[in-house]
Amino acid sequence: MWFYALSVIIIAATITDKVSANLWCYSCVSSQPGCEEFYVNWFIHRAITCPREDDKCVKIIERKGADVQVTRDCLSNLIGYRKDIPADQYEGCRTAAAQPKVAVYVENTVKELDLKRDYWSDTTYCFCEFDEWCNSAFTSNASLLLLTLSAMIGYILSA
Repeated sequence: MWFYALSVIIIAATITDKVSANLWCYSCVSSQPGCEEFYVNWFIHRAITCPREDDKCVKIIERKGADVQVTRDCLSNLIGYRKDIPADQYEGCRTAAAQPKVAVYVENTVKELDLKRDYWSDTTYCFCEFDEWCNSAFTSNASLLLLTLSAMIGYILSA
């Protein structure tokens, strides 16, 4: 009997998760602990709900030699201060857009400010919008649910 109650709870949770219109994404920078290029510690970094209904999850990978910086967030949160977002924002990864006029009239000698955004030699944007928390290294939310459910059914049938 408890198996049926548990099945109803799991099905209700998946249905209510898909009814919500806004996408859930990770929001972190790789300088924070638990936010790496191929791994997000979900105990530390909780997901945020993207503000727009047509939003996308974004993972930005910036490289220069051995230095790598990864930024994860919703696209609508990045549009305000990132000017190198590619025009093609469909599912997948692509290089950043060229920005020839960034900080043209600024004469600042502090390199750490990076006003001209020329420190990183390779910037890649990865967009996704069809799965919750898809800007992590891998997405296995649905398969994890199916694996847990099949393990429970196998345990009950073997007992």
